[in-house]
Amino acid sequence: MLKKRLIPVLLLKNGVLVRSEEFSIHQVIGNPIHEVERFNEWNVDELIYVDISREDGYDLRRNDSKITSLEDPLQILERVSKTCFMPLTWGGRIRSVAEMRERFSRGADKVTLNTGAIENPELITEGARMFGSQAIVLSVDVRRRGTDDYEVISNCGRTPTGMAVQEWVSRAEQLGAGEIFLQSLDEDGMAEGYDTRLIRLVASSIGIPLIACSGVGRFEDYAAGIQAGASAVAAANLWHFKELADRAGKRAMEKKGILVRR
Repeated sequence: MLKKRLIPVLLLKNGVLVRSEEFSIHQVIGNPIHEVERFNEWNVDELIYVDISREDGYDLRRNDSKITSLEDPLQILERVSKTCFMPLTWGGRIRSVAEMRERFSRGADKVTLNTGAIENPELITEGARMFGSQAIVLSVDVRRRGTDDYEVISNCGRTPTGMAVQEWVSRAEQLGAGEIFLQSLDEDGMAEGYDTRLIRLVASSIGIPLIACSGVGRFEDYAAGIQAGASAVAAANLWHFKELADRAGKRAMEKKGILVRR
């Protein structure tokens, strides 16, 4: 049986780390370079950074928690990758194979595609052909429309697409995506646990690994995500406010009989 992964998610906005609530409220919490140094000392399996800055308002000139001498988000990636001793996934603002290549050249092991893939689904195939499916993660943001009915949302939670989530993830797998990174706008920042109904729906629609995210408030929530069908469980806000979150999270999973990496 494959061991299940535990993955922190770090959100970048205008070059600083933020916590998120419902994809709309963002609180500055720190420096992305210092944070990866902390995770190197912890027992986590991978690390996901997502740049959620809006393209129509990107500004690295702000002084709060700013990283001296870094004026470009790709410079942040390069600095993070030199410090990161675990597999690193990087996402946000990727619209072309050239932009994927740039991120790989700066040290990313995988990239996540979201709005760019919705606008141009062939981007998934092009990326998989060039870099391998294992390096292409499709990030899927959804909002609940009704029981067992979830709509895919693009543009950092702003634009409804009209697509049902199971339709999109199934198509993405056929196009060459190697993994799905699933986030719920309804649960984001709520700390009430994963939407396990959503996880089951997506897991039953695909044959590739699924990373569940959004809603974790307690370490016990991780096991529920795995039991619902996820191959890996992820969280963002929890990692910033809980000490020894790696060990406590894996212990909680082991108590439920889930094999984890040690």
